[in-house]
Amino acid sequence: MDPALDFDAAVLGQGLPPEAEAALLEAGRARGDAPRVMASLMRACSLAPEHPAVLIAFYRHYFYSHRLRLARAVARKALVSSARALDLPALWRDVPDVPLAGARDDVATRFYLWVLKGYAYLSLRLDEDAEAREALAKLRALDPEDRVGAAVLEAVRQRRARQAAGVDDEDDAGPALAATGAAAWRGVDAQGAVA
Repeated sequence: MDPALDFDAAVLGQGLPPEAEAALLEAGRARGDAPRVMASLMRACSLAPEHPAVLIAFYRHYFYSHRLRLARAVARKALVSSARALDLPALWRDVPDVPLAGARDDVATRFYLWVLKGYAYLSLRLDEDAEAREALAKLRALDPEDRVGAAVLEAVRQRRARQAAGVDDEDDAGPALAATGAAAWRGVDAQGAVA
């Protein structure tokens, strides 16, 4: 991606070279033909390797193909790219545990948070509870108002941990979390944290 390109605009799909855009459109039209899809995605990547639209396309391709480890690898790359745009440390674990000011309405910040949420979700799906727990703790620190809805993932993670520990959750037949926003994180606390 051209460093001069505004990252916010790129997250919204702007600034993509026409040839890369054509390759992504071709990948969409080729759905069901895995070799053609991958060839088109690789062509787009060669033209705009860090453009959010290309990263999103790869993520979706791997996710919907049930290749979750590869989807998570793309999420890592998207985290590094968006961290650079936000002047954050490249490794999400090294981002200071302070709320990100743009969690409500800044495009680049919200992209970063959504990607970290996707990373946490994939870690849960891959049964890597410790990784998911750390990513969700980071999300809680960066987004205490829960603008991207990560608290529900933490509630699901805790429920799974309780079940794995043999704790009976039969009376908990409702949704994983009945609140949104900052109250959602408090709801997670009320359910009882599970490591």
